Amino acid sequence: MEYDQVPVNLIKGGGQQLTEEYKTLNPMQQVPAVEMDGITLSQSLAIIQYIDETRTGPRLLPLDPKKRVQVRMISDLIASGIQPLQNLHVIQKIGAEKVPWAQHFINRGFEALEPLLKQTAGKYCVGDEISMADICLVPQVYNAERFNVDMSLYPTIQRLNQTLVKIDAFQTSHPSRQPDTPVELRA
Repeated sequence: MEYDQVPVNLIKGGGQQLTEEYKTLNPMQQVPAVEMDGITLSQSLAIIQYIDETRTGPRLLPLDPKKRVQVRMISDLIASGIQPLQNLHVIQKIGAEKVPWAQHFINRGFEALEPLLKQTAGKYCVGDEISMADICLVPQVYNAERFNVDMSLYPTIQRLNQTLVKIDAFQTSHPSRQPDTPVELRA
């Protein structure tokens, strides 16, 4: 898919996502916001599912209903149960305790995710096809590493991430390689 990327710096100027202009794109003033097909989409899982349903290419949600629900379950666990607790607006409210806070909630989520992935994983999160779950996993592992979570406690998560980050699409889209990533967090 061709696209134009407009970085939204979450820190610069107090956060570009907090402007009134950006609020018209995403009323929650969070990233991402995507304009396509004449509509504005927000929330990562909704965007991924829309792309999966409207574009040709590899499926991000399997056709098999059991595998599809596993992908959704893993994706929701990460996108709703783990990731929001390390969002910048949450971490800023926590203050000096941000690292223990993030570690607690990442570990809590990974303790649930690890046994689930032991049941569903093949080469990737659910079997041997890349899915929406894999797209959710890589940035969450990046966050875990950023907050010094001991990844050796989660061998399945670690194995999957190591496999995924070798793939060109995951290398290009990795959080450490985005144009607005602070210099100290770049790969």
